[in-house]
Amino acid sequence: LRIGADTLVNGGGLALRLVAIVLAGLLATATSDPVDIADALVQQLRVSPRFAIGVLAALRLLPLFAREWQILGMARRARGVEAGRSPIAAIRLFAGRLLSLMVGAIRRGSRMALAMEARGFGASPCRSVARPQRMRISDWGWIIGAVALAAGAVATSLALGTWRPLLG
Repeated sequence: LRIGADTLVNGGGLALRLVAIVLAGLLATATSDPVDIADALVQQLRVSPRFAIGVLAALRLLPLFAREWQILGMARRARGVEAGRSPIAAIRLFAGRLLSLMVGAIRRGSRMALAMEARGFGASPCRSVARPQRMRISDWGWIIGAVALAAGAVATSLALGTWRPLLG
């Protein structure tokens, strides 16, 4: 295992890409109503309603998961489980807390899927639209801006000679 300047630059570039993707997703979900996102997925992008409702359910559960993460931390502190200064113990405790959160998420998701099936969701092939979504000028402006930003990033990478496509 050799760590050189190239390796660090590549790792930093990948980390920045990941941060950019996560921040864009956070910005989109924090500023938009989850129901509007699900409606737009079905009406504008022609995604299946089943997938869109899954996205809606996930977006609605995010605040619950954040609260559950806090509760898990408080429960560990109440029991006196602390990592101290050991980074290995901190990683082990983080992994255990993450596993507990994931188990709870899977259980909650299974119960939600069962409840949706019991209510007949997905039984009808065509669904009516309660709130029609229209593309506005501002929507087109955001799309054009995002495409221009992505094109600028690619052009900068090509100009600097650092362009490394994911599949290539």
